[in-house]
Amino acid sequence: MKNNFDTLSQAVSALQDAGYTEDFNLNSDCIECKPLDMKLFVKDFEIDEMYRFEGQTNPSDSSILYAISSDTFELKGLLVDAYGVYSEALTPEMIQKLKYKP
Repeated sequence: MKNNFDTLSQAVSALQDAGYTEDFNLNSDCIECKPLDMKLFVKDFEIDEMYRFEGQTNPSDSSILYAISSDTFELKGLLVDAYGVYSEALTPEMIQKLKYKP
């Protein structure tokens, strides 16, 4: 589905329409889907697509959007995070996983 989106909201909307409906949060060693009370560790998910967006007025307001799927748990969802800045230390395995290469 790899597209060029102008805004984060356009990308989120298109990916949700494509079935990426769950909302993931980043933890140091996993991603978490709070509504399902589920944690996915590095071995449990794949990054299907990734998009970067820079802030219109401030480049430090950059964000990154990951389209994530898990065959193990049969779900697809989105993870939005600040680009290059993580609120907590990540494990080396998680850092490597987030270095998406198409």
